[in-house]
Amino acid sequence: MIFALVFPGLLVYTFAVLYPIFKSFYYGMTDWKAIGEYNIIGFENYRKVVFEDKVFVTSLLNAAVLAACTVLIQHPVAMFFAIIVDKLGGKLESFFRAVLFIPCVISIVVTSKMWVNVFNSSYGLVNKFLDAIHLGFLKHDWLGDPKVALYSVVFVIMWQGFGYAFLIYYSGIKGIPEELFEAGKIDGANSWQQFIKITYPMLKPVILVNVSIAITSSLKQMEPIYLMTNGGPGTKTQFIANYLYSQAFSAQKYGYANAIAVVFVVICLITNIIVQKIFTPKDM
Repeated sequence: MIFALVFPGLLVYTFAVLYPIFKSFYYGMTDWKAIGEYNIIGFENYRKVVFEDKVFVTSLLNAAVLAACTVLIQHPVAMFFAIIVDKLGGKLESFFRAVLFIPCVISIVVTSKMWVNVFNSSYGLVNKFLDAIHLGFLKHDWLGDPKVALYSVVFVIMWQGFGYAFLIYYSGIKGIPEELFEAGKIDGANSWQQFIKITYPMLKPVILVNVSIAITSSLKQMEPIYLMTNGGPGTKTQFIANYLYSQAFSAQKYGYANAIAVVFVVICLITNIIVQKIFTPKDM
């Protein structure tokens, strides 16, 4: 009986997840160019990805920068806004909840192209604003300057995903019993003490989920990078998923791209295990 209930899901998981991974592992040991014949070359592609491919390392480091910025900057700000919006109540709460989530419901294509125009060095809003407030010396080619391009892309990705982080923290705060805050007020706790003693401990499971999502999302980012810079200038804004795509369909190194994909899956699994170990409360 138990097997009959589990088997359909297991079958779907096998053919939808496990089989493609093993197939990618196999193709990663070939020199296939997606068409024609191919030769088995063993673990040569995997060796190159791990030990020789500087672009892959750059992609991984860029993902690490995005993950760090997301966890250390976006999430505290999202939590702060979640607390503030929760305290507003009424129509104002509904209004700001909707406004903060707007970037998430707009097409990534639209928002990415919008920011390309905003960051444009000739007519972009950012440089024009800097001129208007007499800070023209800060102007840059925001997506073309190797020194700032990565941080411009990271900013856009964090802006696009802010609503999701906010909504998860907001939902977590809504799940905290109001009686706890009332008891804190009776005991004389101020807002900061209530946050440290009540809000933060109660949000730890939510923080774990949000951080896990943020790190995984940072590793698999592709669409904004592809639409805004396609990894340029040079490889300064290259990310793993975009690099994988370019190797498979632009360079026609299909076997090598599959090796990247397999290594990518392994990195994601290891990262997720580490995050779970670090952020899971000891009493859970």
